[in-house]
Amino acid sequence: MIIGTAGHIDHGKTALVQALTGVDTDRLKEEKARGITIELGYAYQPLPNGEVLGFIDVPGHERLVHTMLAGAAGIDFLLLVVAADDGLMPQTHEHLRIAELLGLARGAVALTKIDRVDADRVAAVSADIAALLATGPLAGLPIFPVSALDGTGIEPLRRHLHTVGTAFPPRATQGRFRLAVDRCFTLHGAGTLVTGTVFAGEVRVGDEVCLLPGGQRVRVRGLHAQNRPAERGRAGQRCALNLAGIDKDAIARGDWIVDPALALPVERFDACLTLSPQAPRPLRQWTPVHLHLGAAHRMAHLVRLDSDQLAPGERGWVQLVPERPLGALYGDRFILRDAEARQTLGGGRVLDIRAPARRRRTPERLAELAALACPEPAERLARLLEQAEFGIDLDELERAWNQPDLRTPLPADCRLIRSGGETRVLTLAAWEALERRLLDGLAEHHVQSPDELGPDAARARRRWLPRLPPPVFEPLVAGLIERGALKRTGAWLHRPEHDLRLTPAEQAVAERILSLLHASPLEPPWVRDIARTLEREESEVRQLLRRLGGQGQVFQVVRDLFFLPETLDQFVEVVRDLEREQDGARAADFRDRTGLGRKRAIQILEHFDRLGFTRRLKDVHRVRPDSPLAAPGVKIAP
Repeated sequence: MIIGTAGHIDHGKTALVQALTGVDTDRLKEEKARGITIELGYAYQPLPNGEVLGFIDVPGHERLVHTMLAGAAGIDFLLLVVAADDGLMPQTHEHLRIAELLGLARGAVALTKIDRVDADRVAAVSADIAALLATGPLAGLPIFPVSALDGTGIEPLRRHLHTVGTAFPPRATQGRFRLAVDRCFTLHGAGTLVTGTVFAGEVRVGDEVCLLPGGQRVRVRGLHAQNRPAERGRAGQRCALNLAGIDKDAIARGDWIVDPALALPVERFDACLTLSPQAPRPLRQWTPVHLHLGAAHRMAHLVRLDSDQLAPGERGWVQLVPERPLGALYGDRFILRDAEARQTLGGGRVLDIRAPARRRRTPERLAELAALACPEPAERLARLLEQAEFGIDLDELERAWNQPDLRTPLPADCRLIRSGGETRVLTLAAWEALERRLLDGLAEHHVQSPDELGPDAARARRRWLPRLPPPVFEPLVAGLIERGALKRTGAWLHRPEHDLRLTPAEQAVAERILSLLHASPLEPPWVRDIARTLEREESEVRQLLRRLGGQGQVFQVVRDLFFLPETLDQFVEVVRDLEREQDGARAADFRDRTGLGRKRAIQILEHFDRLGFTRRLKDVHRVRPDSPLAAPGVKIAP
């Protein structure tokens, strides 16, 4: 169990910790000289059951609330310290509000310096403390009158802390490892060390971990857990990690040391925020705030999602956009202070670390946030799935929630799709709706373009299901083909009842046309030249070529100019090579590689843009990663 002190400056927090543990947590010369705590201090005390109590002593000065917050984020038990002579003071109130906003539900009150006052004063201040706590989640905390100077009351408080610590349930170690860094330093002969509270999971000596948000991978060379050498550290412990492969200057308070799977730097997140009743004014759009999350401290801007302002005492959905990325996961608690860092405004809980920058205030998005606010993971997932038109990336969700077991079990009415290295889950109703949209789109396409067999798969997805990830589209198509509801001819998708069969007479003419194209594949004849050679009408030849194009036997690059698919396959290979060698195909390079003229080279590249194989960026045609043709060896030819 980790105990954190809280309270006004000069109310005896450090002296109390020393009386309880024998450790003076003020380690800086400046702290000794001035007699006040400036930095976080740490102490430990063994329990009879072999566990260890950890103490985090925080500064009480109003200008050091940011330091207090860095220590308070990971504590389990609040030790509120109030001096009997001063009574309740401003930082008593603010530290208590912070503890409540962080969700702390366990604690005790130490009424210090009782050696300076009489019994009536002790009783009066105790009554004030009880009244202050009565309306909040920490109501009824036991109050221990103590004197660190002569030891009065210290033993009963120590026994209480030991009793609570012995019975305190260890945090579950499910989830991947996360440690919030609150201190970084070097030791001669050891190298770089970081200390912090483990929020989730466990770590062992030799593990590879990742610095967040920096992204550097490092190895755990050694560790201490609760101030003892150990082979592993786990959730709920204070740990010191000796890291190999990184310099101290690359790490700062507020960084995270995490399992590499959780290396997810967050640029914005959506959250549920409770604004304190003591907040001076409503929070409006783009309000600048100080954001404290874990041990991190960032300036951020606040976006109100369900109205234009949040009044004191209200709760609502917000998006926070920090000035620099930080580490965060679902459920993390945070505190907001005003732009001048003089007052705590409120606090809340992270709901979505992949929050959208656009369409963030739509009714659909607000419904998602309401679902994300459900505390039970199974219900939360079920409610999200009800609204997920294109399903949910389960791998990403398990990382964002740090719950690797979301799929055991899934709701009964769901379908799990594993494709392209992605695991996606959809409700059966959503899956059937996607099938209907594709089939209805193809039916309409056949009516509008009766001379086309159908679009290729990439074009069909972009046209009717553009927001559906490509790895999910292929299983969707495969399932429809297996059921006989869809047919694939070459690269083209079409309804089974739609077919482009030529009459024997048309087939004879088509063979003569294809023969002419095969005779000059790089410079195929124009429609007018084919018509003249075959002594046919241009309109007849044009119509027949379009029907051959619908079957995938030719491709129309520009009006009245058709190429064989095997010829375009040669050009596709050239574009792939240029993408690999030069990050894209420029017209001049493509011309030189193919031997085409400049005009024809440009026409071919523009055709690839329309086909969805490439995308033009200024004068470069870049291969689209989502195009099936991006993969080596895939051909246009059926």
